[in-house]
Formats: sequence, structure tokens, C-alpha cells
Amino acid sequence: MSVLKLSQVTLRRGQKEILHSIDWQVEAGERWVILGPNGAGKTTLIQIAATLMHPTSGSAEILDEQLGKVDIFELRPRIGLASAALSDRIPPEERAVDVVMTAAYAVTGRWRELYDLWDESRALALLDQFGVGDRRDQLFYTMSEGERKRVQIARALMPDPELLILDEPAAGLDLGAREDLVRRLSTLALDPASPTSVLVTHHVEEIPFGTTHVLLIREGHIIAAGPIMSTLSPDSLSATFNIPISLAYDGQRWFARA
Repeated sequence: MSVLKLSQVTLRRGQKEILHSIDWQVEAGERWVILGPNGAGKTTLIQIAATLMHPTSGSAEILDEQLGKVDIFELRPRIGLASAALSDRIPPEERAVDVVMTAAYAVTGRWRELYDLWDESRALALLDQFGVGDRRDQLFYTMSEGERKRVQIARALMPDPELLILDEPAAGLDLGAREDLVRRLSTLALDPASPTSVLVTHHVEEIPFGTTHVLLIREGHIIAAGPIMSTLSPDSLSATFNIPISLAYDGQRWFARA
């Protein structure tokens, strides 16, 4: 089953083409990472995958539904998303457990929704899974950057999504927090019960073990896409970042340097 299928997808803003004739297919059970420099079109690409943006031309099929021919408000609860843009919409005085639970209704900010003990127990289990269970009652805005990132990932998993999208989940983290998060994401990627996933990053060091595929993008064009062990190479990475790069794989992790 194709979880995501983009065919000749182009997106324009004014006279600028941000994505150019993108063909990309994600199958059930795959774990993808998207790599590319700033301005490459990574965030735009996943906004389409998350139904937050429609392409100017081409076809985008998500979970067997075509954008433009489906009620996106029925489709969105089947997609888990963690991103900086989403974080900005969370009320700062929301408790961590409520940040996670409100994902069951695909809303940010608890209001009049009704939750039961199952909702709360699932939210707490997910907070525990990402090491912030003891912060359940802490206000979101008082948490550290690393803690907020973990709460967002727990939120993305709350509705038991079929597609999980993580936009730069390790951005802004210190070394210790990054390594702990990558370890937890590796555990998630290796779990066959976990949803099909797409993770966006600038850095190969942030690729979790268990990632199966990579998409390399530059200036709105796909440089390469396919199984990670055969697609991610010094040549493909150098072409993506437009600088000679050496690449190493050691201890189930990737490392790169100019």
C-alpha cells in the first residue's frame, strides 16, 4: 500500500517555483529521512504530505485519498505531525498532558472536548516513552526546548496515525538531548508496529537507526531517492549541499564532514 504518492507535483508562490515536478512514493512500513539545505523545499514538501498545502499542479495521494477530492479534516487525524509551526500554535499555558491529549481531536488548546481515562493513560504512556512522563502537569512554555520537542512527538503519536511526519525534531537541541532523542527515535523506527514515517533534517548525524529510505532535495528538485544504504553516498550528499562531503557509517550512525 502506498501511504504517500506524489506525481509531477509542482508548487509555485508568485513567480517562484518552490517544488519542481516531484515524483515520490512512500510505501507502508518504510521510514524515510529527507535531507537538504535551507530553502531546498523540505518543509513545503512535508506540508503537502501533511495536507496543510495543496500543490499548484500534479497529483498528491495521501493514505489512498487525493488532495482536492477529500475532506482534509477527516484525513488529518490519520497523520501525526510534529513541527515548529505546530508548536507555535500550542497555547503556552497548556499542560504537557493536554498538549498530547488534544491531538485526539486534531486541535491545539483544550476547550470543551471530552476525554476518558483511555485518552489520559495513552497520553501519559507516550510522555513516558519519550522521557517526559514526570513533566505531565508542567506548562508547555516553561519546558526546555528538548522537552517541548519530546512532547510534540508524543502528541503526533497520540491518534495512532498511519503516517508520522517529524520536521527537524532535533533542531536546537544540545548534544546530550539530541543523542537521547535520536536513540528514542531509533527505538520507534525499529518497532514494526510504529507508523510509516518521514523525518526531515539538515544533518546525517540525526538520522535514527532503523531508517530505511532517504530523499535528497535541492532547490525544489529531487537529487536522489531510494533505499538509504545504496542512495546516501558522498556523491549524492555533495550534490545536495553543493560542497565536497565525506561520509561515514559507523556504529549504526551516519557522519559527514566537508
